[in-house]
Amino acid sequence: MITILVVDDEPDLEPLLLQRFRRQIRAGQLAFLFAHDGVEALSLIESHVGIDVVVSDINMPRMDGLALLERLQQTDEDVSTVIVSAYGDMANIRSAMNRGAFDFVTKPIDFTDLETTIDKTLRHITRIREARQRQLDAERAHAALSRYFSPNLAERLAIDAQRLNGGERRDVTSLFTDVTGFTKLVEAIDPTVLAALLNDYLIGMTDIVFAHEGTVAKIVGDALHVLFGAPGDQPDHASRAVACALELDAFAEEFRRRWSCDKGIDVGATRIGAHAGPAIVGNFGGGRFFDYTAYGDTINTAARLESANKPLGTRICVSANLADRVDGFGGRPIGDLLLRGKAEALRAWEPLSEAALADPATRSYHEAFAKLERNDSGTIAAFAALVGQRPLDGLASYHLKRLLNGATGPRIDLAG
Repeated sequence: MITILVVDDEPDLEPLLLQRFRRQIRAGQLAFLFAHDGVEALSLIESHVGIDVVVSDINMPRMDGLALLERLQQTDEDVSTVIVSAYGDMANIRSAMNRGAFDFVTKPIDFTDLETTIDKTLRHITRIREARQRQLDAERAHAALSRYFSPNLAERLAIDAQRLNGGERRDVTSLFTDVTGFTKLVEAIDPTVLAALLNDYLIGMTDIVFAHEGTVAKIVGDALHVLFGAPGDQPDHASRAVACALELDAFAEEFRRRWSCDKGIDVGATRIGAHAGPAIVGNFGGGRFFDYTAYGDTINTAARLESANKPLGTRICVSANLADRVDGFGGRPIGDLLLRGKAEALRAWEPLSEAALADPATRSYHEAFAKLERNDSGTIAAFAALVGQRPLDGLASYHLKRLLNGATGPRIDLAG
């Protein structure tokens, strides 16, 4: 319902208006209030919530229409004003329009003209309300989306948050992170210290994700689930994911060093797993919550690759399906992993930074792995020499141990 306040000192105007707009009044479309001057009008505006339109004469006792209009401009009241004045009083009408009046009608009042003017004013109010609602919806959406998406993407999506509802099948890269031994750490340190540590860690990690325009689908404790290629198209989502993984790893290692040196708290290594392929993505919050997430084998495989880092001695483990999509991918082959729930093994890689790729030990690893694939008799010696050079190389140590226990070839069963 639209409420119209009519401010005029002519006693005959009230019954005429009520008669003219009786159908709209009975239908509950319009309601009228009446005041005889600006002072009475301000009192009514203060006591009645939801007055939408003020139709005011200019010439009135105590407070005229121009003074009323000026007072309305000084308040937070959101009303549209229509000024009524004699045709010859165009100076006052111009003054009223300059002070913010939406429109005017002339005296003697032509009720057909007044009805047209009121209809136009109501359409104006509707447009303003719809625009403000869209703005409010966008602000609320932006606040929610900023938890998941980079600032630029959140701003774009907030304009049309409805596009995220439901599900769609997309080609994506799924990336999982997890901190080793975090549960034990939670039990061992003061809650206030834990809060500071976790906030420091998650802010740094999510800033990196957003810098690569990734989507944070989930944060559970210290763990992140990140998507590339959704909700917007990213033809290079695989490259973004690998670059992001390397930067996340570098940050996490520096984070560990900093908290160990500065606070004396030993934080476990961050393990990262990633895989590319089809997934169903969308907002699956049931209409009550915003929960942008993804489902499918691609997601499950990425999560299992993250877990595979623990026995393998690596920090980053990605599928060959992902690595093959990245131009100039650089890393070390891990082996053909048989993951839990999988019938076939999948080739996995450890991405490396440019500095690690240039390390002579990386070439030695490639040579040792080539012997492993050929079942060369010198495989054990090659990995033993590598471990002798780099005792902290977890992946080389893992291969040496399994070879000494009688394993052969690159197939690694992690399904048990």
